[in-house]
Amino acid sequence: MLARLLRPRHVASAHCDLPCGVYDPAQARIEAESVKAVIEKYNANDDPVFRTRALIIKEQRAELVKHHLWVLWTDYFKPPHLETYPQLHQLFWEATKLAGAAGGKGTVDVAQADELLAKIDEISKIFWATKAA
Repeated sequence: MLARLLRPRHVASAHCDLPCGVYDPAQARIEAESVKAVIEKYNANDDPVFRTRALIIKEQRAELVKHHLWVLWTDYFKPPHLETYPQLHQLFWEATKLAGAAGGKGTVDVAQADELLAKIDEISKIFWATKAA
């Protein structure tokens, strides 16, 4: 009898953890744009103190890019999204690699930052397509 009383009366499901509107790839893009801007400032300056500070800030921003991408990947996207967009796993892997040690954090190459921004744009298109569905 106790089990029957404690059993939920209604079962609800949602495609994301919270009501829509809390996830947005724009957060990752803003941080990736910061990474690119810092790289540009780093490359335009010869002051070693400035360059050291720039590298520290760039790495912090790159870590935030990874964080925001991982939140989208682990909290927003669900198995049905993978059925429709089978390239999602590879896309997130490439984007987080670009933001990580093999990319945004390990280089001062603007082209790497542009590549990261392009991957985030691809993720964003898929994200907004799933939100419209």
